[in-house]
Amino acid sequence: MEIVIVLAPLRKHGPKRSYTEDRTLPHLVDFISREWRAEDLTNANMARKRFNNRMWRLMQDYDFLVTPTLTTLPFPVHMQGPEKIDGKIVHPFQWLSFTLPINLTGQPAASLPAGWTASGLPVGLQIAGRHLADGDVLKASAAFEQAAPWAEKWPAISN
Repeated sequence: MEIVIVLAPLRKHGPKRSYTEDRTLPHLVDFISREWRAEDLTNANMARKRFNNRMWRLMQDYDFLVTPTLTTLPFPVHMQGPEKIDGKIVHPFQWLSFTLPINLTGQPAASLPAGWTASGLPVGLQIAGRHLADGDVLKASAAFEQAAPWAEKWPAISN
């Protein structure tokens, strides 16, 4: 399944539609449908830049940041996200806590199967690299795949 998110002026009517409410996660629709003031966008951009600078400084000491891909095991495909993680009620996007910061900074990253649930679904490992170090992330990913081959293992749902 491919998910495309377009942050553009929303058009609910007319020949072009930036999204369709019936095919978009409700929390995302709420977020992008809200009224945005120039001050909101400026504040968000400044916060993103502060975060990018902190991540850049952190990555000066490390080649890679290796984390789980998600904070939870796979959940049903039509579910927006788990309501609870480890028994605690969480924010709707809490399950993205490892990938969201990397997407925010624009750092190169790869997600690889690092294990399997009892039902045969993959559990991901995220390898994030320094800014513009895409080649290094690909090399590290290839090395991990060579050490822990997964190309022949597929969940039953994809066969």
